[in-house]
Amino acid sequence: MAVTLYGIRNCDTMKKAWTWLDQAGVAYGFHDYKKQGVERARLEGWARQVGWEVLLNRAGTTFKKLPDADKQGADKQGIDEARAIALMLAQPSMIKRPVLETEAGLLVGFRPDAYAQRFG
Repeated sequence: MAVTLYGIRNCDTMKKAWTWLDQAGVAYGFHDYKKQGVERARLEGWARQVGWEVLLNRAGTTFKKLPDADKQGADKQGIDEARAIALMLAQPSMIKRPVLETEAGLLVGFRPDAYAQRFG
């Protein structure tokens, strides 16, 4: 099964995911979307699978430091999918980490029980 772990290198949650995968003997590739970026089509595909709300890391400092106008959108109606994708493309640190892509689908965030179920 092809497995790719997406995220950024300096992230404690990423380190937990790497440790779990390594200890479970799961072979995986790593894509650092802060250094390598992420393609719009891939991000849009992820949003179709799990929802943009799941992907957008509103708890991170990058999002919190945004001006209110960027958080709310120009119409003050809040962020929609197009706005969220634009924000994540411009600043990949706003993508929740990690994103684990397998043939069986995506896992967003690190939860040991979800990883165990996927690879169990």
